[in-house]
Amino acid sequence: MSFRNLLCSVSLALFSLLLVTASPSFADSSHARIIRLSLVQGEVRFARDVKGDPLASQNATWENAELNLPIRQGNVIATDNGRAEVEFENGSMAFLSSGTVLEFYDLSLEDGAKTTRLILRQGTASFYVNPANGDYFSVTGGDFSAEADGRSSFRLDNFDDGSIVNVMKGRVSVLRKNQSTEVAKGQSFSMRAGVSSSVSIGRLTNDDDFDRWVSGRVDTVQTATNAAQQYVNSPGYSSGLASLYTYGGWYPCAGFGNCWRPYGVGAGWSPFDSGFWFADASIGMSFIGDQPWGWMPYHYGGWLMDPTLGWMWSPYGLGGGGGIYAPVTGIWLHSKTGPIGIVPTHPLDARGKTPINLANGVFPVSEGAISGRVPVNAGDEWKSVKSVPPNLLKTNVVAGAPPERVSRTLVGGNASAHIVTLDRNSSIAYDAREHRFVNTNSAPPSQAVVADSAAHAAAERATGNGGGAPSGTAAMRVAGGAPVPARASVPASRTITPPPAPHSAEYRRGGSSSGGFDASSRSSSASSSAAPHASTSASSASTGARPH
Repeated sequence: MSFRNLLCSVSLALFSLLLVTASPSFADSSHARIIRLSLVQGEVRFARDVKGDPLASQNATWENAELNLPIRQGNVIATDNGRAEVEFENGSMAFLSSGTVLEFYDLSLEDGAKTTRLILRQGTASFYVNPANGDYFSVTGGDFSAEADGRSSFRLDNFDDGSIVNVMKGRVSVLRKNQSTEVAKGQSFSMRAGVSSSVSIGRLTNDDDFDRWVSGRVDTVQTATNAAQQYVNSPGYSSGLASLYTYGGWYPCAGFGNCWRPYGVGAGWSPFDSGFWFADASIGMSFIGDQPWGWMPYHYGGWLMDPTLGWMWSPYGLGGGGGIYAPVTGIWLHSKTGPIGIVPTHPLDARGKTPINLANGVFPVSEGAISGRVPVNAGDEWKSVKSVPPNLLKTNVVAGAPPERVSRTLVGGNASAHIVTLDRNSSIAYDAREHRFVNTNSAPPSQAVVADSAAHAAAERATGNGGGAPSGTAAMRVAGGAPVPARASVPASRTITPPPAPHSAEYRRGGSSSGGFDASSRSSSASSSAAPHASTSASSASTGARPH
C-alpha cells in the first residue's frame, strides 16, 4: 500500500470515529411521525398527550376532530355516534367504529423503519397493515397485543371482560403474558380478562356492517392509490394519493414531471382558498385543507404557477423516501410597508434564499385569514419571518365533550356471537371477588338462556340504526340514542403496555423497563417462552421504554 493510500485510509477511519463519537445517536436516531385523519363520519374528537387511561383522565382536553387532522404520537382519537379512518405513510389504515377510543402510543421512525404501536382503549377497530422492510405494527387491547406479521388485515374488539381479534388477511401474532400464538387468515382468537385458560381459537363469523364498510374503504383507497402511482415517483409515501386521484387531474410540467390541480376550480384559484389553521406545540401551526384532497399538497412537495392553468401542485421531492412533513407548503415573509404574508413553496426553493414564487405575488395574512394574492412591485423588499406572531393565526378547532365510557361484555360460550351491554336495568354485574361478570338474576337456566337471547337481540336492534355501529359489537345505546354510562361496578379499562418493536433500542436492551414483553417471547409460530408479565395498570405515561 502506498503512503498516500495509507494516509487516506487513516484519515477516513479517524473521520468515521469522530462522526460516531460526536453524534452517538446518528445511526440509531428516532424521529416523530405525522399521520393523517383521512375520513370523519359523525361525531369524532381527539385529545393530545393524555397521561394514562384517556377515559379516566380528568385533565384530558378534548377537541372536535376535523378531516386531514395531523396525528402524532400521544394523540387519542375517539368516536361517539360516528366512524373514523386514519391513513399511514405506507398505505396502512386504521378504522374506528362507533364508541371507540384509540391511542397512538408510539409513532416513531428509526433507521428508516416505521414503528406503530397503538392501544385500543375501548370499542372496535380494524386495521389494514402494509409494512415496508423493517416496519413494525401492533395493537394492544385488553389482555393481549396483536402484532402484524407482514401484510395483513385484522379486527380487534376490546370488551370489559375480554378481547377478540379476527384475522381477515395474512396473519398476526397474539402476545399475552409469556405466550405468543399465531392466528392465521380466517381465524378468531378470544380471551376472557385475566383468565389465561379461557383462550379460544375458532373460525370467523359472518361479516357485519362495519366489516363491509372497512372492506369497501380498503378497496377504494388501494385502487385509487395504484392508479395515482403512475403520476408520482413516491415508493415510500402514499398517504393522500388516492384523494388526489379522485378529486383532481394530473398534467405534465416541464422539468418537474407531473403536477396536480383540483377539479372544478378556475384560473384564479389559489392554494390557500380553502382551509384553516391548527396549532400544536410539537408540530407548529399547520394549515389544514378542508377538502378531501387537502393533505398531501399542504405538507409535501411544492407549487408551480402555470401561465394557462394557474397554481399547480408538484410532488417533486417525494420520490426520495417520503419527504418531510411541513406544517404548510408556504414561506412566511414581511415587508417594511405591508403586512406579513405567505408565499407558496416552490419545489426548488433553498433555505435563506428569496422564494421563487415571490414573483407571482404574496398572500397577506391577518387574524388567521389569508387574503387574495397581492402583486409584488419592483423594488419591494421582503424578508423571511423567523417566527410567526402568535396573534396572527387563529385555529378553527373547537373544544369537544369527552367520550363516554361505554360498557360491553361477552356473554355465553361463543364470544364472537354473544355481546351484551350493561345498561341500568341489566342483571349482569361485575363481581370484584371473582374478577368476572356474573348474572345476578336468580332465574332458572332455561329463563337465563331466554334472557341471554333477548339481550343479544336487543343489542342487534340497538346497533341497527345509523351512526356506523357494527352489528352486535358496537357501543350500545339506550332508547333515544344516548350512550350508556358505565356503572360503578364496571372496572376501568384494562391495558397492558404494548410490546417493544423488534428493531427498537428497548428491544435490543432485552425488553421494556416497565414490564411488557421480553424480546425472547416473540415467535412466528404458536409457542410459549418465559417473559415478564406486563402490568395491567401500566400506561403510556408510566413507561420509560417508549422510543422518542
